[in-house]
Amino acid sequence: MPAYPSKTNKELIETISRLKNKQEVAAFLRDLLTPAEIEEFSQRFQIAKLLWTTNKPYVEIAGKVNTSTTTVTRVANWLYKEKWQGYAVVLERIFGKSKR
Repeated sequence: MPAYPSKTNKELIETISRLKNKQEVAAFLRDLLTPAEIEEFSQRFQIAKLLWTTNKPYVEIAGKVNTSTTTVTRVANWLYKEKWQGYAVVLERIFGKSKR
């Protein structure tokens, strides 16, 4: 697997950074992704939000979002252990400090 971000990843990131408002973001995502992909990414964000804003157990979050505890664990790893901290930046801006 190539290093992240690759040249093409950087081009996509630059493209997204040029979007000016929510309507442009929504239209771009709809053109770029399938409805199933949009739903999957939305679900991951809901998991990250619940991990950030509550102290609910993983099994309860999985039930609420209708996913597996494996997916909740994977999102938790990205949220709290990986170096990128993309989820954390956005969630802290929206909700303040993590409840965990």
